[in-house]
Amino acid sequence: MSKDEVTTGGGATTAGGGVTDQGPARATAAEAAVRAAAGAAALRRGLGTVRRHLPVGPVARRRARTAARVAAWSGAGAVAATSLAAAGMSGLAAFFVRRVVTPVHERPDDVRVLAVDADGTGPDGPVITVTADAQTRARGRYVLLLDGGRRSAQVGDVVREEDGAVVRQLLSVPDGGIAPGPARWSGVVHVGDPTAALGLPHEDVLVPTPLGGLPAWFVPAQRARATGAEDGSATADDQPAGAEVWAVLVHGRGATREECLRAVPLLHRLGLSCLVPAYRNDADAPVEAASHYGLGDTEWLDVEAAVLHALDHGAREVVLVGWSMGGAIVLQLATRSWTADRVRALVLDSPVVDWRDVLEHAARQNRLPQLALRLGIAMLARPEARALLGVSAPIDITRLDWVVRADELHLPALLLHAGEDDVVPIGPSRRLAAARPDLVVFRDFPGAQHTKEWNTDPDRWEREVARFLLEHL
Repeated sequence: MSKDEVTTGGGATTAGGGVTDQGPARATAAEAAVRAAAGAAALRRGLGTVRRHLPVGPVARRRARTAARVAAWSGAGAVAATSLAAAGMSGLAAFFVRRVVTPVHERPDDVRVLAVDADGTGPDGPVITVTADAQTRARGRYVLLLDGGRRSAQVGDVVREEDGAVVRQLLSVPDGGIAPGPARWSGVVHVGDPTAALGLPHEDVLVPTPLGGLPAWFVPAQRARATGAEDGSATADDQPAGAEVWAVLVHGRGATREECLRAVPLLHRLGLSCLVPAYRNDADAPVEAASHYGLGDTEWLDVEAAVLHALDHGAREVVLVGWSMGGAIVLQLATRSWTADRVRALVLDSPVVDWRDVLEHAARQNRLPQLALRLGIAMLARPEARALLGVSAPIDITRLDWVVRADELHLPALLLHAGEDDVVPIGPSRRLAAARPDLVVFRDFPGAQHTKEWNTDPDRWEREVARFLLEHL
C-alpha cells in the first residue's frame, strides 16, 4: 500500500478521494488499527496547525476531538484528516491575506508612560520615561499619541535607559499635560493639517475620481505666498509662472496623510507646491465596494487622479513621493498611467518593492506555514476568491514585483530604506538599485525602523532628498 493511498471498508480510495477499481478491501483488524491511528495523527497535526494560527475555541476543539474519534473508528481517518487539514490550511491562508488587505484605521496603544518631568527639574531638562522596546530605544524624534490619538507629545533623543525603561527628551507637552498611562508610539511627528502642524498656508481640496472626491491638502510653493490673501493663505490659482513642478505625496498602508508632512517643509523650500491626497478606503476617503486594499494595484488610479488635478491647476510636471505601500502605489502609476510622462522623479521611503518578499517576511514573523502562504498568494490571483478575501479584483503579486520588472522602470528614483526595517525588508530595494544603477539611487539609514528614516536622521534625509531632486528638477 503506497503512502498516497488508503483503503476503507468499501474499496481502495486515493488520498484525493477517488475510488480505484480494486474491488472491496478485506482489511485485517491490524490494518484497520494502523489506518485509524495514522488518520487520527494526521488530523491532530492539521488541527494543531490551525489552533496555533487561528482563534479556535473550546467548542471547536471538542468538535475536532469528536471528529478524530469518529474518523479513527470508521477507518476513514486519513481521508478525513486530509480534508480537514486542507480546509484548515485554506482558512488560515484566507485569514492571513485578509489581514494584509484590510485597512487599519485605529491602532492600539503600545507603550506606557511611566514618569514625566515636564518642568525639567532634573539635570536632563524636561524628560519623559516610557517602557523600553525596540521602537522607544531608537534614536531620533517621535510622537506619543495620548487619549486615543486626540492629543500628542513630541519626544526627542534617548537620555538614558534604566531598569527596563527609556528616558527621553520631552520636546512638547499638550494641553492638559501628560499623566502616566498607556500611549501609542508614532513616527508621525507633525499632527494635524499643514497649517496646524507646520504653520504653512494650505487649502483643503477634493480630487475628483469615479468613486467620489478624495480629500487632499494643497500647500502652495513658497514663492506663491506673496500672491495670496492678506491672511497668508494661497490657492492653486495663485501660482506664479515659475511654480510648475508639484510634489504629490502618498502615505502608506494603515497610515494617514499626516505621514507625508515630514517631507513638506523641505519640498516647500525647494519651491515645489505639494498635494497630499487620501486614497480609496482611507478613513476620510470614499470606500469602494470591497473596502479592502489592492496593495497598489488599484490605489494608483487615485494618485493618477491627483496628478491630473495638479496638471489641471498649473503644474507642468510632478515629483511623486511615497512611503511603504505608497511607494508600491507610485511604482504602479509610473508604468501603468498615461500621466507617467509628466512625472519627473520618484522619492520612495521604505517602499514595498516586492510584495511577495513582504508577505514571506510577515509569514516568518507569525510562524505561518509556507503552504498557507503559497496558498494565500495563489488565492489573491484567483477571481473566484475575491469574496472570500474581500478584494475588488484579483491581485497578481508578480505585477507588484519591481525586482522582476526592473527593466520597465524608466524614471529616476531615490530609495531610502533601513536594514533594521522589520515590516518591509530592505532586500528588494537593494536588488532594484543593483539592477538599475542608471536610474536608482539607494541610501541606507542604519538604525531606523519602518518609514522612520526621517525621524532617525532628519538632516541627512533632507540632504539626500534635496540633492537628488536638485539633480532632476
